[in-house]
Amino acid sequence: MQMISTIDSPFTEQMGSEQAGANNANAPFPELSQQLEKDLVQVFKLLADETRLKILMGLLRSGEMHVSAMCDMLNQSQPAVSHHLALLRVAGIIEPRRDGKHNFYSVCQDRFHLLMGELFSTISDPKRDEFRFKSFVVKKDE
Repeated sequence: MQMISTIDSPFTEQMGSEQAGANNANAPFPELSQQLEKDLVQVFKLLADETRLKILMGLLRSGEMHVSAMCDMLNQSQPAVSHHLALLRVAGIIEPRRDGKHNFYSVCQDRFHLLMGELFSTISDPKRDEFRFKSFVVKKDE
């Protein structure tokens, strides 16, 4: 399965939205399986929250973080951060590792990447290495 390697925004790639829309104007959007749709709704709802998105991005950058480091990064209390971590953990997006009395968290790479990979492989054209939402471009690794 191919994974996402880069995301180019309209600010980094100059392409008119008319051109991108014209390329896909008649292309039907494929059906998603019910399970994939359900999983994506759950993930996107969770990541629509700024704090949870920051937690995920921090974990993706660092690989693993202790709860107190996340509290410092977010400038939030331990109970508030723990609440967000619990939601992400129950959804299977992150996983804990206990070291003595301390909890460390990391992204559950297999589940998160599999879910995103399924989405992008479903909506992308297999003959191309990218897909577009108007001028927003997502490219895949080989």
